[in-house]
Amino acid sequence: MIKRIGLGVMLLLAGSPGEAGARGVTPYLPLNLDREIERQVERVLILADKPVMRRPIPAAVVLDALPKACEVDAALCERVHRFLANYMHVSGVAFASYEVAAASGSGDKTVMPNQHGAGADSHYRAAAAGYLQPSDYLLLGVGGVADEGRATATGSVLSAGFDFAQLDLGYRDHWWSPMTDGAMLISTEAPTMPSITLSNYRPLTRLGLEYELFLARMSHSNDIELTNGTLTRGYPKFGGLHLSFEPVSGWALGAQRIIVWGGGAAGGQSFKDILKAFFNPGRAQSTGFGNNVHVIGKQEGGVSSRFIFPGRTPFAVYFEYAGNDTVQGHAYLLGKPDLSAGIHFPHLGPFDLTFEASQWEPTWYVHHRSSVETGYGDGITNDRLNIGHWFGDQRLFGDAVGGRSNMLRIGFEPPFGGLLEAEYRMLVNDSYYSAIPYRHENLGSLSYSHPWREYAVGVEVDAGRDVFGGSFTRVAGFLRYGDALRSGYAESLDESFAAERAEGSELYVDAGVTTNRVQQDVLSLQSRTTTPSSSGAHLGVGARRQVSEHQDLGVALEADDVRGRSLFSVRALDYRYRFDSPLALNVFFGASRYSLNTPAYGWYLGAGPQWRNVLPGWDLEVNYRYGVKISRLRTLSTEPQGGYRPDAFYNVYLLSLGVSRRF
Repeated sequence: MIKRIGLGVMLLLAGSPGEAGARGVTPYLPLNLDREIERQVERVLILADKPVMRRPIPAAVVLDALPKACEVDAALCERVHRFLANYMHVSGVAFASYEVAAASGSGDKTVMPNQHGAGADSHYRAAAAGYLQPSDYLLLGVGGVADEGRATATGSVLSAGFDFAQLDLGYRDHWWSPMTDGAMLISTEAPTMPSITLSNYRPLTRLGLEYELFLARMSHSNDIELTNGTLTRGYPKFGGLHLSFEPVSGWALGAQRIIVWGGGAAGGQSFKDILKAFFNPGRAQSTGFGNNVHVIGKQEGGVSSRFIFPGRTPFAVYFEYAGNDTVQGHAYLLGKPDLSAGIHFPHLGPFDLTFEASQWEPTWYVHHRSSVETGYGDGITNDRLNIGHWFGDQRLFGDAVGGRSNMLRIGFEPPFGGLLEAEYRMLVNDSYYSAIPYRHENLGSLSYSHPWREYAVGVEVDAGRDVFGGSFTRVAGFLRYGDALRSGYAESLDESFAAERAEGSELYVDAGVTTNRVQQDVLSLQSRTTTPSSSGAHLGVGARRQVSEHQDLGVALEADDVRGRSLFSVRALDYRYRFDSPLALNVFFGASRYSLNTPAYGWYLGAGPQWRNVLPGWDLEVNYRYGVKISRLRTLSTEPQGGYRPDAFYNVYLLSLGVSRRF
């Protein structure tokens, strides 16, 4: 399998038409290894109107973004450019970090979120990366991450190719989400897996296409269950494909899919077998492809978007809607989903502020065997640590509980220099999905780092209570090579920041009334029923930017009262076409959460006309909206079971009339 993919990759590299001026390979910036530079880079990319849909971030992408970002914040750009200079030699040390810590409390076994598997009880942590680049088209990286009890060659990668097709062999991280605190499909929660990756860092075609394809080897497992119930042992495979499009500056839409298969006697699949399962997941997970074809294991998929508002106070809004199953055999319907949303203000007065929230149904990262799928008793893990969102390690191992999390991060650059950062995380494993008496988890962190020569030196205090009620406190001191911090009074934050609102960009709030009805599919034997029409209130808030003479793109959050229950929806794509008259047409697409006995999730779409400037700054609009196959698990003991589906489905139809106030 690996040989076939490797051969295909080399043929692609050899056969790709060489474009005039095609650039060579790029190194990658650290990912959840150097907090200070990573925060600065994220801010630079927002100011440069460059949406981030996957990580680690290529150094060349940041270098290309600097000229535009420097027009807004020259001081920030100078600091980031100073760090990037570490990569601009034939060989050198890109970054290095060493941390010593002491922890106490009954909860000190907590796995620290996104830290490559490090626990709160680790007394040290070290990370570094160096490189040798003998040619523009060949790069050797040597790196590693170590904490108490584990060492991984993270950053040890051999790269070859071009800006349109870069091949990476080795221990390269993957993070497929615009979210910064948790990626559902793959993140840095677990130690880095050895992999082969093909990707581009220069967008292709007018659509701004970016892709990433990889195949990785998971850690050894003794608990791989064949379809007949027999156990085998081996190394499962983990692979996936990410595609994203950035047709206009400041907005991107992405889609990604991962698949887990093989290991021991569960292996032997051909490349054709994997492609069949990848492009027809509904059949692969329900009926299979026949007895003569090797089965696969787990599949997960998702859609994400990121929008940057170019205002005097710029910000990025981003969403991820992912599922780890299909619904009724339909590949386009995401089963057992997660809905995540975030917002990042890189310059909110003197602060850098990020807020993110996620909510998910059960079965994430747990996979039992079926008649057509291999089971993995260790779950979707590497070294028994979850490969996706960090919530997977904040529960009893193997429990498939659903839940929700929130994260608030505030950064502040004091006048005397350095970076002060506070971070708070909250996680709840919902009781209606599990009988285990989990507690609400609260994790807090406060850190300060200051530049010293070519280093950043600092201290961090972590404290919290885990889901089992155990509390811990951890104090750490660190030294990092590769300073990108503000040095002190010589720089004025206000004087160096010069953002202006782009022409045609606007914020808005809309309110109105809806008439709605709900089609329910909850009974096993009875056909679907539809409720009588009812009315309710509608409220929304959004942002959009002009992308051509007549076209706008944006995002929005909406709330509706549907038969006494709240329907929350996100417009991951909010498109508006403005005619020469006051008339405009809105078309939008996203996902919804319907607050029933247990939360229900599904796709959300709609369209409608808008009459602009009925009064100055006020618009009148009519929208038809549709919640598609919004589904929930019926897990409450109080819900009737006989004759009812284990999961219920709802189609929600809404017709709304409202006014919109633009700012």
